[in-house]
Amino acid sequence: MAEVVLKGVEKSFGSVKVIHGVDLTVRDGEFVVFVGPSGCGKSTLLRLIAGLEDATAGDLFIDAERVNDLPPAKRRIAMVFQSYALYPHMSVYDNMAFGLELAKATKSEIDQRVRQAARLLQIDTLLDRKPKQLSGGQRQRVAIGRAIVRDPKVFLFDEPLSNLDAALRVQTRIEITKLHSDMKATMIYVTHDQVEAMTLADRIVVLNAGRIEQVGTPLELYHRPANLFVAGFIGSPQMNFIPAEVTQTGPGNVQVRIAGGSALSLPLMPDDLRPSEPITVGIRPDHVTVGPAGPISGRVALVEELGENHLLYVDTEHGPRLTARAPGNARHRIGERVSVTFDAQSCHLFKASGEALAARGSSPTPAGSSPRMNLA
Repeated sequence: MAEVVLKGVEKSFGSVKVIHGVDLTVRDGEFVVFVGPSGCGKSTLLRLIAGLEDATAGDLFIDAERVNDLPPAKRRIAMVFQSYALYPHMSVYDNMAFGLELAKATKSEIDQRVRQAARLLQIDTLLDRKPKQLSGGQRQRVAIGRAIVRDPKVFLFDEPLSNLDAALRVQTRIEITKLHSDMKATMIYVTHDQVEAMTLADRIVVLNAGRIEQVGTPLELYHRPANLFVAGFIGSPQMNFIPAEVTQTGPGNVQVRIAGGSALSLPLMPDDLRPSEPITVGIRPDHVTVGPAGPISGRVALVEELGENHLLYVDTEHGPRLTARAPGNARHRIGERVSVTFDAQSCHLFKASGEALAARGSSPTPAGSSPRMNLA
């Protein structure tokens, strides 16, 4: 397999720049996922690596070879698209073999590669069927098998699961993860689904408006988002954001006042914050507790029952709507008056610019202070 390196890569369509100076290294054998909202440039970036689009500026390297001027067929990549793009008149075997036939491979080599890939993907009993006789998940495995037989240096996946139903997406995700584990292949995967990104990736590249916001492991992005955009995009349901104002800073501690007058002492490095500076407090729904007593009051606006747990959406009296995850055996009704509290050590703090102040829990709570939010 191979390392993929992008240096200062840009892409413009006429006067519109859609990729802005991307620098990225995908290590040999790594599974990297590009994730971001629609229109962020993730598919365009994948197409630049594949050679389906020409970079306006910058350099692309695959296995230490500069490939800017190489056509897709010479880059030793294989791409799996959202659409299966199978030939309806051909059998599964012939669909998988077609690329090798064009490459003038011998019949024995073609047969060996096709059957080996089919066994790996557990479609060896389907080789004589036509695409119309297959389920959506089986068709996607055929498309992946067609890529495997080419023995590429890099696999590129462009939202390959978006046409599958929920159960098949989960099953196929597991199969792709196992495929990567078995082949030790370099894989780059594009999706808008951050759950797919979290479950598949060795590292995630979060893109926004053609720029990389953050690169890291799934847990790094979840627990230590670099900015408001990443914090809001990674995690389902998304992080709660509460407007606040700095009231006091000290060694390893920041005190803030949130909407409604409640005070919060955060065990974070104060950096260059100043009193009266506007900031944003972030807290995951898993770290929000709804009960009969607490510093923030509100009413339950919506309850989403999920079985093992449920999500509560609480409209607070003086601030934004907050989302909390509660146990499945908890009972709450729409319109019920409740109070909200949360663990200060689980909070994230973001400057007005959107930049994260510090990693979560970077400094312990000072001795004698409560880790819970306290009223001023």
